Amino acid sequence: MIEGLKIVLFIAWVALVAVPGKQALHMFQQNRYEIRRYLPWLKGRADHMAKNAFLVVLFYLPWILLAYLKENLMTQVLTVLLISGVAAFMTRRELKMKYIKELNVTARVKRQIMVLAVLDLILLYLLTLVASWQAAAILSPVVLMMNWLVVVVMAALTSPIEDMVKSHYISLARNILKRHPKLIKIGITGSYGKTSTKNILDEVLGEAYYVLASPASFNTPMGLTITIREQLKSIHDVFIAEMGADKVGEIDFLTKFVQPQYGIVTSIGPQHLNTFKTLENIITEKMRMIENLPVSGVGILNKDNEYIRNYPIRNTCRVLWYGIEQEDVDYRAIDLRYSPEGSKFTVRCAEGEYPFETILLGRHNIANILVSVALGRTLGISWEKLQKAVRQVNYVEHRLQLKKINGYTFIDNAFNSNPEGSKMSLEVLKGMPGKRVVVTPGMIELGDQEDELNRKFGSYMIGCADEVILVGKNQTKAIREGLKDVGFPETSIHVVDTVKEAFTTVYAIASKEDTILLENDLPDAFNR
Repeated sequence: MIEGLKIVLFIAWVALVAVPGKQALHMFQQNRYEIRRYLPWLKGRADHMAKNAFLVVLFYLPWILLAYLKENLMTQVLTVLLISGVAAFMTRRELKMKYIKELNVTARVKRQIMVLAVLDLILLYLLTLVASWQAAAILSPVVLMMNWLVVVVMAALTSPIEDMVKSHYISLARNILKRHPKLIKIGITGSYGKTSTKNILDEVLGEAYYVLASPASFNTPMGLTITIREQLKSIHDVFIAEMGADKVGEIDFLTKFVQPQYGIVTSIGPQHLNTFKTLENIITEKMRMIENLPVSGVGILNKDNEYIRNYPIRNTCRVLWYGIEQEDVDYRAIDLRYSPEGSKFTVRCAEGEYPFETILLGRHNIANILVSVALGRTLGISWEKLQKAVRQVNYVEHRLQLKKINGYTFIDNAFNSNPEGSKMSLEVLKGMPGKRVVVTPGMIELGDQEDELNRKFGSYMIGCADEVILVGKNQTKAIREGLKDVGFPETSIHVVDTVKEAFTTVYAIASKEDTILLENDLPDAFNR
């Protein structure tokens, strides 16, 4: 290959890796920058491509044909033009792509982009040096795919740097917490319900205290570090720290970092089994929230959850139990009633019985409110203030949020569906007027149990829903099986490829007197 064309080939290859490089980095971010999460996801992508082997072979065919043509200037130019054409097509397609969650170009991502770019340029330079025109044709599809693996090398190279950056900022946050010795610190964890509980607790305690709660799902070491460094002020009385975990050791680290005096475990169940590996690991890790409390601390636990109820706590701190199903608790919700306007219930405790009402829907939201009532009373807030605060609690976005869209009534439970929450969502839907419609792509990150739990989810829909719209043929296969197992009418099961198609179907089959449940929303990394 002539030197001039080699330069052009190098430029064309650079263009060819740009889009998949950005996509690979995007999916690496959605997998929380963790190789142990990214590699299983990548394997799943490879398995999906293997099922479409014919299309892969069809794409590879022109490159093979080019490699077998007689070597001359024309075939070399055709090779470069084909590479450039594919790169241009992919770039144009990427610019039009609408992601559920866009790549967030943080300082960390900028560092990763620089390392990824250097690795790509080195590899492409070496390939250009040794490549004949036949090799250029054969290697181009490999070049196209290489960044999905180069990201792993990039992650390994940048990991020590990221660890140093993380340690530095965590140390700064620890020092800030030490300067607030009177701060009431509350830790919240659980397989599900922690974000809703945190937001409700923020509003309820706000009746008597100046509260700072970690925003959104800032439940990682860096998320809490950012919150402490940028938002914690001397005027704050209470700091509520949501603590998430998807592997062993994370709650242990976070509780020792923040050192809460009050610890809450909302629920425990099969969540993040891909990384926790076993349910026993999840139980032990979540309960670190209570076991790491000081002896003078207070733990608040959901007795309705069998894993929490049966766990032998290795701490002598005070424990307050709450629940709906269990009678022997410190705070129990009874007489639950739902309507399109919200929920009404009564709190029973040693002090007596107190009526409450809220716009929130679902048993788990009432359980979350019980946490706030228990902690509120422990901190000296009056029943009158608690009742007022609960009446004024706002919807938590995408968590059983009742809303109107184009005049239609929706129950938006699109955030992070789980086995326990999805069943409760169906219970709420069952009590709603009109035709009841479920729109869902199913549940994810449930490891080897994912298909079985989605199958059960499908079976629970009988009697709760009249129409079911499933988003993603492959993703929702287990739900369809569950629906068929219980005799759900096949004519009322609709399978679509995209959320846009799902809404089109909703408007075709539902009226404005009906209720539509939106159960879960998949990030792009898990949309198949």
